[in-house]
Amino acid sequence: MWFFARDPVRDFPFELSPELPEGGPPGPWVLHRGRKKATGSPVSIFVYDVKPGVEEQTQVAKAAFKRLKTLRHPNILAYIDGLETDRCLHIVTEAVTPLGAYLKARAEAGDLRELELSWGLHQIVKALSFLVNDCSLIHNNVCMAAVFVDRAGEWKLGGLDYMYSAQGNGGGPPRKGIPELEQYDPPELADGSGRAVREKWSADMWRLGCLIWEVFNGPLPRAAALRNPGKIPKSLVPHYCELVGANPKVRPNPARFLQNCRAPGGFMNNRFVETNLFLEEIQIKEPAEKQKFFQELSKSLDSFPEDFCRHKVLPQLLTAFEFGSAGAVVLTPLFKVGKFLGAVEYQRKIIPVVVKMFSSTDRAMRIRLLQQMEQFIQYLDEPTVNTQIFPHVVHGFLDTNPAIREQTVKSMLLLAPKLNETNLNVELMKHFARLQAKDEQGPIRCNTTVCLGKIGSYLSAGTRHRVLTSAFSRATKDPFAPSRVAGVLGFAATHNLYSMNDCAHKILPVLCSLTVDPERAVRDQAFKAIRSFLSKLESVSEDPTQLAEAEKDVHAASSPGMGGAAASWAGWAVTGVSSLTSKLIRAHPTAAPAETNVPQRPVPEGLPAPAPTPVPATPTTSGHWETQEESKDAEEDSTAADRWDDEDWGSLETSNPGHKSQESDWSSWEAEDAWEQGWQEPSPPEPPPEGTRLASEYNWGGPEPSDKGDPFAALSVCREAGAQPRRDSWGDDNWEGLEAESRQAKAELARKKREERKREMEAKRTEKKTAKGPMKLGTRKLD
Repeated sequence: MWFFARDPVRDFPFELSPELPEGGPPGPWVLHRGRKKATGSPVSIFVYDVKPGVEEQTQVAKAAFKRLKTLRHPNILAYIDGLETDRCLHIVTEAVTPLGAYLKARAEAGDLRELELSWGLHQIVKALSFLVNDCSLIHNNVCMAAVFVDRAGEWKLGGLDYMYSAQGNGGGPPRKGIPELEQYDPPELADGSGRAVREKWSADMWRLGCLIWEVFNGPLPRAAALRNPGKIPKSLVPHYCELVGANPKVRPNPARFLQNCRAPGGFMNNRFVETNLFLEEIQIKEPAEKQKFFQELSKSLDSFPEDFCRHKVLPQLLTAFEFGSAGAVVLTPLFKVGKFLGAVEYQRKIIPVVVKMFSSTDRAMRIRLLQQMEQFIQYLDEPTVNTQIFPHVVHGFLDTNPAIREQTVKSMLLLAPKLNETNLNVELMKHFARLQAKDEQGPIRCNTTVCLGKIGSYLSAGTRHRVLTSAFSRATKDPFAPSRVAGVLGFAATHNLYSMNDCAHKILPVLCSLTVDPERAVRDQAFKAIRSFLSKLESVSEDPTQLAEAEKDVHAASSPGMGGAAASWAGWAVTGVSSLTSKLIRAHPTAAPAETNVPQRPVPEGLPAPAPTPVPATPTTSGHWETQEESKDAEEDSTAADRWDDEDWGSLETSNPGHKSQESDWSSWEAEDAWEQGWQEPSPPEPPPEGTRLASEYNWGGPEPSDKGDPFAALSVCREAGAQPRRDSWGDDNWEGLEAESRQAKAELARKKREERKREMEAKRTEKKTAKGPMKLGTRKLD
């Protein structure tokens, strides 16, 4: 029976990359890229081929194999696996790059920063401190070729070939036999007498000085070049000079060198080093310390290296959210780091965390997610949005906190293109209808209208026909002036979604009623919209063949591309009103806010500022002009019209906490139960009273037949039978008409009744005093 020996190299769970070797430390080792066969994860493989006649080098390589396998420290090259045969030695470590190649690539890309160098040198000195002070080992090979960099930018100390014990129990230092390494030896080693008094760390600290020189100035040509610091930073020069001093006795211990460099103003005293040190000890930090750290971390990430953020900060953030109590504070740095990830990596690492966060009941977490949704929405697919995100987001519409309701509304601008038919046209419209009709915060109602105008193109044709006209018409009756402006702009932004009949019969009558709105901004936008719709109707009237083109989008299916047409309209309402909402929330944290004078919204550029008039509790109709308080006199009424053109109306974002706001009283103008029915079509106009003749029945163009008589005769008789008629009002620019006369008459009658009542009360008091007579002390008897 034949037995075949198995090849240990072939059975090794790691394989070398076909790429050319990257080199390695001076000596017999060659560094190759590799990967794990089972998972494909990248590794680095140091390979030494055993050759005859070099037994001394083979013993050095085997010693390095053993040292690396037994030493474990975060700043020493991490050993993963190894293979030792008669023909070769394989050492598998974490994936690393030689420091020389790393610095050259970073310098060519222009991304090399002094922060990286300070932390990298900190790590190497810390590794030397561990070897000397904790293990009593002398590295004996510190140089550029013995340092490697992992994917996070962390510097690792390798090259353990010539390490020996500081206690001398393992013999003296091994002979190197490589001229390239001998130039790093300190000058005292050249003294064969050995009379130089030195510490056990003196030689390694000299070599550390050589490494510092090479990091900032390139490869060391000869030992004499150490006298010129070159590009070494000024804050590091004094400490560098201690390392390369001729007297080995004064060279500092690695631990003291770190302490000196970490002093105020030192080279290693910066935010990047502090962040790394905190991350190394984050597991033992108090929750309050972690909260403060994550809150301040976001400010510093822009100045940190990209690889460090991706491979060191991000895992810590994910761990802090998954197993710690960091909460919402990790969101801002998490999304900032996410910008450095590719689409696949983002989907794999961050999206699962985001989906889990949306199910949280923590309000701070929810509002942070909504505020920063723009940073991750492009990575969410439609099934995830509809099944895992939207069901949790809609709870924000019912939240008692106005800030969450507002952010939920604004988030729909990003979610709408990904929502399915039911969520968009049924569920979302139900919530929008309730918010627009019943929310007590004016800015939230305004933002709801703005959002609806921007997502109108995503709605189905039936939903657009049923919702848009009714919703924008309702907004034009809102007591909050910016909501009325948003309603007008909503009509303008979605003009292509209405039929010509709807424009003439439903939209223009609504817009015309706003031409006498008390707010200048509302009137200006109404006139612009009216001119736009009239121009459209006129063009179709002159050329009926344009009707099909004008109504091509009315019955079209929802089109995401159409959303861009309304991308800029009323954008000021979404971005600016949030500051007003924040002020309302800060002033009134409860669900039913204290009543205030509603702050006015800044108007678009080019429009005059609106007057800071109190918002009425009822819709702005002709009844707004009635006298409602006894203290209003004729002088106030006479100056009311002058306020329309007053340009100096003061600050628009100030609130008077002492004045009463009546925004929440919607019963006077909200006729529909929006929560149950959503937006409904406006009710058809009531039939005219019996006997009323339509304008079309009159003969406006020719002579009137004698049997019909004068159509205005009845009106003249009625006016003669009543009070004395006014002068012809058609030429007086009196926009209030007969209804205004009636209101003025009622107001005058009410004033007269109050005066009569006052006189009666005065008369009664006088009569009572007369009946009792004058009261004199001691003269009046008790009954």
